[in-house]
Amino acid sequence: MSTTDHPRSIPNRRSWRRGLALFAAAGLIVAACGDDDDDDASATESATAAETATASETATAEATTAPTTEAPASATEATAESSAESSAEATASSTAEGTAAAPTGDPIKVMTVTTLNAAGPTYENIANTANAYADYINARGGIAGHPLEVTVCDEQFDPAVAATCARQAVEEGMVSIVGSFTFFAESIVPVIAESDITWFGACCPITPSELTDPHSFNIGNQPMYAVGAVKKAVDDGCENINAVIIDGAQIFIPPMENAMANLGKTFGDVIILPPTAQDYSAEVAQATTDADCVISIISETPFITWNTAWAQSGTDAQQYGPQGNLNEISAKGNEEATNGNIIVGMYPDISTDPWTEYRTALDEAGLDTTELDYNSLGGMGTWAAYVGFTKIAEGIDGDITAASFYDAASKTSSLDLGGMVPVLDFTQEWSDGLEGYNRLFNRSVVYSQLENGKVVPLTTEFEDVGDLALPPS
Repeated sequence: MSTTDHPRSIPNRRSWRRGLALFAAAGLIVAACGDDDDDDASATESATAAETATASETATAEATTAPTTEAPASATEATAESSAESSAEATASSTAEGTAAAPTGDPIKVMTVTTLNAAGPTYENIANTANAYADYINARGGIAGHPLEVTVCDEQFDPAVAATCARQAVEEGMVSIVGSFTFFAESIVPVIAESDITWFGACCPITPSELTDPHSFNIGNQPMYAVGAVKKAVDDGCENINAVIIDGAQIFIPPMENAMANLGKTFGDVIILPPTAQDYSAEVAQATTDADCVISIISETPFITWNTAWAQSGTDAQQYGPQGNLNEISAKGNEEATNGNIIVGMYPDISTDPWTEYRTALDEAGLDTTELDYNSLGGMGTWAAYVGFTKIAEGIDGDITAASFYDAASKTSSLDLGGMVPVLDFTQEWSDGLEGYNRLFNRSVVYSQLENGKVVPLTTEFEDVGDLALPPS
């Protein structure tokens, strides 16, 4: 399929809105965020910009319409080993619960925006993580001695409601909107920026304001993981590479093609995958014909159907897919066929050392990590955002306000999150990078692998793939 008419950059807001309409129509972009609600099995699968966990409609929405005082809890069947390890590690650490005085004084008020009640994709793992962080940090003395008060605003997959979230943040004097994902940030960022409220730590920026406004401080790096998939495939010795892009995620194609060209390769075929097909046998056959490797940019729920067809095809091709989408959920039942598949992500696997406190917080909150995918862009992205917010806020002399936080974040040249992401410099925009992506501060990837249906870390060292994403010189 020809890709010559796909967008090559984000040259203006009109062309971006056309692209966003495609995303919204297909329900794509944040499958990697970890909470696709597939009640209708319909066209609204959040695609590969965020994360994917099959989420049921839980009580999180009700619990998150007001400032958070208690993380929503569910049964804890979660990874017994991780929970035990995390608890032991946390007990030994200086941040163990009970070692700090209870926070006092005026709360530091922040908001997290995401979708909780909608017919399409929902992201309960983002809301749960924000709530769990508030409980976790407040049990350990808060931020600079003040309690953290989190309000989760459910934008209900509606730009008008998203705008209401923005106005609420302004009216209630929020310091920042932290760790959010929404398709409608364009209804939020320009509004909050007028009051110096920052859009902080997003995993998966997809709108012009998120990627260009100086009040936006992204920690994630979409679409770099697709570029990382290209690099890994070529490094692994793949000679004939095809790409599969779920319809609505065509914006990933230009940087992927740039990476291929920079590595002296071209795709044999680029297949646009319909998001709602019941059988992908024909597309799998097309993708694996004359190919030794296939890069699959697919959201989690369609990946389940795709991997079934992949297994039935008997192909020997190697597959590369995104963190939170090509995962234990989408590989279930097809463990043999997906064994050895490579997962490309922004964040190291949740089992690694940088996430010790996150695992502890999930355990303390009583969250069922088998029900939602927290090893995903939405889950880990939200936690990283809150850790980053805390580090910057604690360095502020005087009152922690929207204006003082914006000033401090703008001057932060070495934000070290302990290996969750590379050390970030918010003082240096990507001015010579992809057009329209100048607020993309993190351009690095890491890799995991499926082993008998389980996700295991493959690398922990970050690889910067920003240059590969640029058009060949």
